Amino acid sequence: MSARALDGKIALVTGASRGIGRGIAERLAQDGATVAIGYARDHEAATTVLDKIRADGGRAFLVHAPLGGHGDAARLWEAFDRAGREHAPDGRLDILVNNAGIGRSSALAELTEDEFDEVFAVNVRAPFFITQQALPRLRDGGRIINISSGVARIAMPEIIAYNATKGALDNFTLNLAAQLGPRGITANSVRPGIIDTDTNAPWLRGNPEAQARAAALSALGRVGEPADVADIVAFLATPDARWITGQTIDATGGSHL
Repeated sequence: MSARALDGKIALVTGASRGIGRGIAERLAQDGATVAIGYARDHEAATTVLDKIRADGGRAFLVHAPLGGHGDAARLWEAFDRAGREHAPDGRLDILVNNAGIGRSSALAELTEDEFDEVFAVNVRAPFFITQQALPRLRDGGRIINISSGVARIAMPEIIAYNATKGALDNFTLNLAAQLGPRGITANSVRPGIIDTDTNAPWLRGNPEAQARAAALSALGRVGEPADVADIVAFLATPDARWITGQTIDATGGSHL
């Protein structure tokens, strides 16, 4: 077998049991990385991803770690070390993909403080401290890729707190790039648009009118698939992307141009 772009690399993808996270995990494994599949609740779904990667000849292991509470980042890395003894015995890491998140919030008038705290805890505090605690593990020349959202540049007041979390994540990315550049570590954000995932399934799938409205938002005239985002992340993880850092990559298919 010829060498692949990520052979010998260790990657952690949070929220990898379904949707965009699953697509990213499977693509990184396809490119040769050993992938830690981070998940919070759905063990069955995470195991399905693990089995798929292994059936395709890849390497992966499960990291069960709910996110959003104080101390959850430390518990994630403890779970990583326990589960990854065989694959990453020194606990080192090459690629960190902060993908896990809550994809909803209420409009301003209905938003409660508890809902605000929850969405910021999972979407901002968790990746912040996961990354903080990853820095001693991350090898020089490594990659940090944060999954943001097109709503960081598109006004959607009905999910205002969610939008704000993604703006915060993009700013976090910018500062990481400046701080970690001397180590050759790149940090970039990827902003998906509407993607056909389980999260969007209740209003998107089986609804031709919703499909048509969503597709019309994109200059390319269709709804995105997880692979559309995963392929961008896979490129950013490779040596070919060594000169790209501190960037927000629009992955909306040209929505709201």
